[in-house]
Amino acid sequence: MSLSPKQQKLARQLTNGVVFPLFLTRSLPMGWIAGLRVRELNEEKCTTSVPFKFLNKNPFKSIYFAVQSMAAELSTATPCMLAITGKKPSVAFIIVDLKATFSKKATGRVYFTCEDGSKAFAAVEKCIETGDSAEVTLKTVGKMKDGTVVSEFEFTWSFKQRKS
Repeated sequence: MSLSPKQQKLARQLTNGVVFPLFLTRSLPMGWIAGLRVRELNEEKCTTSVPFKFLNKNPFKSIYFAVQSMAAELSTATPCMLAITGKKPSVAFIIVDLKATFSKKATGRVYFTCEDGSKAFAAVEKCIETGDSAEVTLKTVGKMKDGTVVSEFEFTWSFKQRKS
């Protein structure tokens, strides 16, 4: 599977260090404040990051769980955005379930990697072919630079064709 020109353009915009922060200030201001970044994005994989900084910390001197959740969601939402871009009929998506496990204190920048992007593309195709809604669960793992796993998330996304 290869990305369409519209999908390639979106991937470039989301990974651009100037364009993406502008998108965040307009659409997700808390993401901008937290310092979210999309590091890598293609049809298979998405990696996002969030820094450890004063505004993101909790009283236990680690990254607050809600901030981690925001970065984790972004790593699963961007493949979904990529999958619906340019599709006819257009498709909407929304989170319907979330599971999280926190295993270590996040005391440095955390990188969330979702390698389930192809599942989002398959769900969108199924939704378009059948006209029915489709659900997919995407897993993302949060690691610090040294490889320490700090958290794991599973987000279940529901896709549905928009009414014309």
